Amino acid sequence: MSVKKIGVIGVGQMGSGIVQVAILSGYDVLACDQTPGHNEKAGATLQKQLAKLVEKGKLSEDDKSAALKRLTWTCNLDDYSKVDLIIEAITEDVPTKEKLFRDLDAKVGPNTILATNTSSISITRLAAVTKRPEKVIGMHFFNPVPVMKLLEVIRAVQTDDATYQTVCAVGEKLGKKVVTAKDSAAFIVNRTLLPFLNEAVFTLYEGVGTAEDIA
Repeated sequence: MSVKKIGVIGVGQMGSGIVQVAILSGYDVLACDQTPGHNEKAGATLQKQLAKLVEKGKLSEDDKSAALKRLTWTCNLDDYSKVDLIIEAITEDVPTKEKLFRDLDAKVGPNTILATNTSSISITRLAAVTKRPEKVIGMHFFNPVPVMKLLEVIRAVQTDDATYQTVCAVGEKLGKKVVTAKDSAAFIVNRTLLPFLNEAVFTLYEGVGTAEDIA
């Protein structure tokens, strides 16, 4: 499957970063946040981020203008009916995500891939609330998205090979280093990071080093 248009739902810090990377990578993007004022705030932040890239000589003014023309804002989920890939980046709350996935499942085309940016929620559980579980997958970006190169792709038990391969190809086009994680608690990065952070706290508690030295 060829992805030409990406939808992003939730444009907080993570979602707006995904939007920035996607439009700069040549994708048409439809962005949405149903919290009042979030679209406007994210749009202003995006303008500032792109302006900084122009000032630093990392982006031309023409490329900036072209990227912004590829972006459309909306507050209506019905507008996502013809999007190829939707990346959900809303709050980390299972019932809220499940409701969104049910709503999207009923509104978008049968071939649309539904991805979640969750850092810990079971992809298999989210896939199970839809009628297209084979087209549900995890795309765990890292903050700040425009800077961090890693992308964890997490297959649900139901995710088919075509969906997985399509999402990996999108990740590579976004300039990310794609790694595949099993759908288990905290995936790869957070699962290995948490013990490290805990040990750092114990090291400080035992007086092995100062907070500055440990950091």
